[in-house]
Amino acid sequence: MDEQYGTPITPAPSPTPLARDESLEKVAGLLLQWDAEGRRIGAAIRRTFDMLLDGQHTGRYRWDQLYKTEKTHCGTLVEINLQREFDLPGGDDLDYTIGGADVDCKYSQRLGGWMVPPEAVGKLCLLLWASDQESRWCAGLIRADEGHLNSGGNRDAKRTLSTAGRGAVRWLFRDAPLQPNVLLHLPEGDVEAIFAPKAGTLRVDELFRRAQHRLISRNVVATVAQQEDYMKRVRGNGGSRSKLRPEGIVIMGQYTRHMEVADRLGLPVPGPGEFVSARLARQQSHHGDAPWVELDGQRWVLARPDDPVEKAPLLPDPRAL
Repeated sequence: MDEQYGTPITPAPSPTPLARDESLEKVAGLLLQWDAEGRRIGAAIRRTFDMLLDGQHTGRYRWDQLYKTEKTHCGTLVEINLQREFDLPGGDDLDYTIGGADVDCKYSQRLGGWMVPPEAVGKLCLLLWASDQESRWCAGLIRADEGHLNSGGNRDAKRTLSTAGRGAVRWLFRDAPLQPNVLLHLPEGDVEAIFAPKAGTLRVDELFRRAQHRLISRNVVATVAQQEDYMKRVRGNGGSRSKLRPEGIVIMGQYTRHMEVADRLGLPVPGPGEFVSARLARQQSHHGDAPWVELDGQRWVLARPDDPVEKAPLLPDPRAL
């Protein structure tokens, strides 16, 4: 179970092969040994999307905002980021060497649309797919034998997997959670309101005001701020934490004490490079058995829409024991 997103990401079962491919199983075992829950592969894919979008300098946050050449380059970046993540040596003829086997890394924007080049026929392929819009990804292995490939190819002689080939994929992860891009999951009107102000500081304020109870990544903050010192826009002493406090809104980060507050309130718990914001209210009888946390010597709960706005308490100092 992924504690951060609450989604099971255990390896999916695969069809029983006619003959066990020892080399394929060795590669699968090593990848699962290095990344049992898929966090590292998911992080490499997340980095790839963020690198392509380059939101800090472009303000882009959607796949359809990329140029065609950038989309085409996505597979190469996935390959490079995975190689860096696992420190994989290059293969003799293909992308990687894993467990003594040559492995080609194939990424497709369409699930099942992988293209196998002539040099990878008969070899192992690591198949990857991801959707930023759906916040999920898949990874599997296939031996690209002739029986697993369609006969026709494109002008580069690359071929797709046949029906039999798609059924023979040794899945490592199916529908594993990708760190969400919160801007893709907000109502269009909220996104427009977030990007409306000319000043990056005001845009960040609006982000935490409108995306409450959702995990907000550091990269989303950078995309909204579009400034080199974007993290300064979140902190206290003039950042969003200070400016939104009169509205009752607190912003919790990756600090242990902040994570404890989020957990006590039943909010998503921020991980490394993440935030979650929420408006709080002093606990009253009408809140019933709602989760609460003690801050500034008083009990606070998540505010209801009809709760009056009151100045938020200070969060625990992350430097304090």
